[in-house]
Amino acid sequence: MQSVRIYEMPDCKMVSSGIGMFGEEKFERFSAWLSSQKPCLFPKDFLFFEGTGFHWLYLYEEGMAVPEEFAIIDFPGGLYAAAADIDQKTDRGRMREEIDAFLQENGLERDHSRAELGNIITSPAAQKILGYEQMDYYTPVKAKR
Repeated sequence: MQSVRIYEMPDCKMVSSGIGMFGEEKFERFSAWLSSQKPCLFPKDFLFFEGTGFHWLYLYEEGMAVPEEFAIIDFPGGLYAAAADIDQKTDRGRMREEIDAFLQENGLERDHSRAELGNIITSPAAQKILGYEQMDYYTPVKAKR
């Protein structure tokens, strides 16, 4: 059984929180706005670290009511190696080794021109039962040269 999967994200538009940290007012407003969106089958938000803070994105859909303080940006899609683990308890070194072995076996390599992403995949009901949240970690990849 493979524990790494390849996910292709299309070029798309995303609502951007801007760069911030949890606990900061604008970041908390983005979290509240994001939480007000209708739940769906798969999470539509992605988080990554950029420079001095986190950048939170939410998949934009035509006609969506977005507060003026949040920009709508073009997001370059591409291939990602995705792996799941427990949020904030992931052995990042071990996951990196597992992803690299998968890439090596399948003619892929890391694409350092794009950011690594993450999102929480656990619903509130599942989190209550498990006592923790699972997170998908997305590593940008491309065909090996």
